[in-house]
This record gives sequence, structure tokens and C-alpha cells, in this order.
Amino acid sequence: MASQKGIALILGAGSNIGQALSKTFSQAGYKVALVSRSAKEQPSDNQIHIAADLAKPETIPSIFESVRQKLGADPNVVVYNAAALTVPSDVTNPFTIDVAAFESDVRMMNTSAYVAARESVAGFERLDKALSKVFIYTGNWLNAVTMPDPRFVTLGSGKSAAASWIGTASMHYKDKGYGFYFADERTPEGIPIGDGISGPAHAEVYLQLAEGQVEVPWHATFVAGKGLVDFPQTRKA
Repeated sequence: MASQKGIALILGAGSNIGQALSKTFSQAGYKVALVSRSAKEQPSDNQIHIAADLAKPETIPSIFESVRQKLGADPNVVVYNAAALTVPSDVTNPFTIDVAAFESDVRMMNTSAYVAARESVAGFERLDKALSKVFIYTGNWLNAVTMPDPRFVTLGSGKSAAASWIGTASMHYKDKGYGFYFADERTPEGIPIGDGISGPAHAEVYLQLAEGQVEVPWHATFVAGKGLVDFPQTRKA
């Protein structure tokens, strides 16, 4: 059976954000399902590990089925935390990215996330109305700001594509109480965090979003140590 808080499914459970999310949601009373390419099964009543390649959208429905079978219910909190970046062979030319790699990156960051959101909503419809129901996508400011650096072409393409339908879903499902968020960590000045991504900061904000503790735009910007901070000039409305 699921816990009273429900089940948090983390797609893309790496050592930074994924690990922090697992710890925070477990401590908050959720059962947790962690998905990564190299996941190893560790039997537990409250946590499962599922191996999957998130660049393959066709694998997503089976992940949700595994959660139902192993944890007893659909996830009511789904975090899509996968990303990919292929650098152009000529870093001065954005059109020197291998097409197969470009498509793989976009599948991981957009198509698979779209399928995961679709599966999430199908599960939300089956769950107890008392449970919070939230889909959170780990984004960045490439959704709202164009970068001149060709190295970020696939990352920006995938993230900004997903942001489009996340914004639509946030409005479409508002009356049902389903939350859709594109979460974007920034520096205190509101610029990209770069390599300094804080797993604990993500976990703190994601739990607040999951439990409806805050009222924020679907493009939710935040700063480590400060929590949610709005930067309206560099976020999608």
C-alpha cells in the first residue's frame, strides 16, 4: 500500500538532485521510486530502483506500471530530472551537432517527459482526491533566454520545448488541482546557476511545490538558501 503522503517518482535520479530528492521525500513520509540508467534493485518497502533509458520514450509507461506493481499505487508526485547536452563538433557552429545525437537529446528532455506527464495525469485520475498531484520538471533559464553559445543548442532545444507544453498543462489542469511546474535554479542575481547546482535546494523547493505550500508561477525560479524567488524579466509567463 502507498503511504499517506503518496508516492514520489523521480525520473533521472542522479547523485546530486536525485539523491537529495530521495532523502527529502522519504523523510517527509513518501514512498519513493528512483529511475536511472544504471539503477540497481535494492529491495525496500518504501523505496524502489528502476533501470531505464529515458532517451527511449517507449519505456516510460512500463516505469509507471512498475511503480503500481511494486509500491501499490500510482505516483502522485512525478519529477522529471533528466537532461542531456551534445556539444557541436565545431563549437563555433551550432549546426555541427550529429543529428542522431540531437534527436536523442531532445527525446530525453522533451518527448519522454511528455509521455511521463501523460502517464502522470492518467494516474492522478485514479488517485484519492485528498492527495496532492504534481508534475515537476527540472528546467533552466534557456526556456526564457536565448544563449549565443552553440554548446547549449541541444540543452536549450529540449528544455524550451518541454516548457511549452508544461505551461499549457499548468493552465489546463488548474481547475482539477494538478500542478505542473518548470523549476529553474538561479544565482541570487537571477542568472544561470551553471555548475553550482544545489541538490538540497531543489529538494526543498520541490517538496513545497508537491505539497501546495506555495503559490507560484508554473515557471518557478528559486535560489539556494532563499527558496522561491521570482525573476519575472527572465522567466516565461
